[in-house]
Amino acid sequence: MKTGWVIILLIMLSMLFLGHSESVRTETVPLRDESLRRGEMRATMAPEAFSDPYVRKAYQIAKEIPWVLDSIYCYCKCEESPVFRHKSLLSCYVDTHASM
Repeated sequence: MKTGWVIILLIMLSMLFLGHSESVRTETVPLRDESLRRGEMRATMAPEAFSDPYVRKAYQIAKEIPWVLDSIYCYCKCEESPVFRHKSLLSCYVDTHASM
């Protein structure tokens, strides 16, 4: 399950960057578009808190591009959960939820 999060995150990031190819698009797209953010303001956990290198890398990526993860719906249904009440995929990285 841990590596699944990393794989999903990397696929989504590659799709994001491939979609911004200048040969396909004609309009200017800002590199850091924060207009789609869903409102997660808490800081992500430190990657150093995890021993698994895949989990550590996922948390490092979340720390580097929070505006991207905050604009993505989390498909583990933690947004609808009365326990988690996450706002976006970024919310999974403010605690240990993404490492499970």
